[in-house]
Amino acid sequence: MEKRKLYMETYGCQMNFSDSQIVGSIMTDHEFELTENIAEADLIFINTCSIREHAEKRIRARLNEFKRYKKIKPELKIGLIGCMAERLKEQLLEQEQIVDIIAGPDAYRDLPHLLDIAVTGQKAVNVLLSIDETYADINPINSKGISAFISIMRGCENFCSYCVVPYTRGKERSRNPITIEKEARSLFDQGIREVTLLGQNVNSYNNDNGTGFAELLEHIALIDPQLRVRFATSHPKDISDHLLETIAKYNNICKSIHLPVQSGSNRMLKLMNRKYTREWYMDRIEAIRRIIPGCAISTDIITGFCSETEEDHQQTLELMKWAGYDYAFMFKYSERPNTLAAKKYPDDISEEVKSRRLEEIIKVQQELSYQSNLQDIGKTFEVLIENTSKKSCLELSGRNSQNKIIVFPSTKNKPGDYVDVLINSCTSATLRGKIKN
Repeated sequence: MEKRKLYMETYGCQMNFSDSQIVGSIMTDHEFELTENIAEADLIFINTCSIREHAEKRIRARLNEFKRYKKIKPELKIGLIGCMAERLKEQLLEQEQIVDIIAGPDAYRDLPHLLDIAVTGQKAVNVLLSIDETYADINPINSKGISAFISIMRGCENFCSYCVVPYTRGKERSRNPITIEKEARSLFDQGIREVTLLGQNVNSYNNDNGTGFAELLEHIALIDPQLRVRFATSHPKDISDHLLETIAKYNNICKSIHLPVQSGSNRMLKLMNRKYTREWYMDRIEAIRRIIPGCAISTDIITGFCSETEEDHQQTLELMKWAGYDYAFMFKYSERPNTLAAKKYPDDISEEVKSRRLEEIIKVQQELSYQSNLQDIGKTFEVLIENTSKKSCLELSGRNSQNKIIVFPSTKNKPGDYVDVLINSCTSATLRGKIKN
């Protein structure tokens, strides 16, 4: 009997891509196979993001495009899963008539049952949040390549005032470390050479048996020196010296830390409910520089948050220059319904001001990234080859421990190999070099 075909699209963060691999595993265990050809799909899932309004608008536009597939194949079922499904369940049922299935991030095990309901012509919904679901027993279907994601914890309890994640992802809960180590070993045996440990606040991982994030990192690093270990995303309040010392101890724990600051103003940080001050954050940056020399540091920045003044904005620019970030993800504030900020603080910064401030932030970061890369010219880095360069089949591309993209002439080496590359030029986004003999 021919298997039915599932087509999936994923939007948003790395956690969503990891979740899509979990969904793929669940559905292939229930007589489906994955397809990259939407025209042959019997079932379409969109794994959604609610972190910004723009992401939700893109998904709604995509749903509108799916109408033509449903006209061609009336029996086609369409499911909206993930954070947007959790946040907008009732509205989606009313407004998006082509959607047959709605499932939140903790309801993926129920997808085969929801599909059975949808086949009868009824709308099928499960958006119940869980206090213990981690999908620890499910082996995700990993995409081809030499790197993979491992979700080690789910949920968030920080309640930053601008963020919907605690409402769409529920309470924090951490996987058993034994299951994480087993998954990492299995991936390494399959040819994976880099794993990224994921969580909404990955460094707040703390299993019931007392294993903290630093101990977990060490366990994964000890699997094999040829397995690189990364993680995302860290919260500044949980970056301890013990964690930094563990990163410094092992060569295969990548020397790259993503540490979102969001704003350089204490007033803004308090309104955002970030649970740290500018001074605390700067102390953590200094600790990283001291304990892990040469460590790359990246960040997230939100500009135009409620009541942000020019002084607040300048404090952010000053902090960026002081920190010397290697790269950053930069956004205009987007009010999300039902968050603390939406309830308490007016979104009172004009789009014009938000756009101008964002342009200034981007300009500063481009210069910081360029200066950071300039300092790498003449240095030699161990690079894990990932694939052929996007611009030329005669070049290979990979990343160093600091998570910088390095492009170099193709050789007999292949993805998954480690090579030493001498850097001879750069742009603000990329290092270029040649393999050392």
